[in-house]
Amino acid sequence: MAKRYAVVCEDDVGERIERLAREYDLTEQAVLRQLIERGLEQTEG
Repeated sequence: MAKRYAVVCEDDVGERIERLAREYDLTEQAVLRQLIERGLEQTEG
């Protein structure tokens, strides 16, 4: 079962997420999901 989280970030981080979403034609949620998954993969090293 999926869990739902809320993320609060500084304006500059939000702008970077919005920019990535536009650049890759993704939703902001998809960008956040990918960033989190990538970060978790790197910590499993």
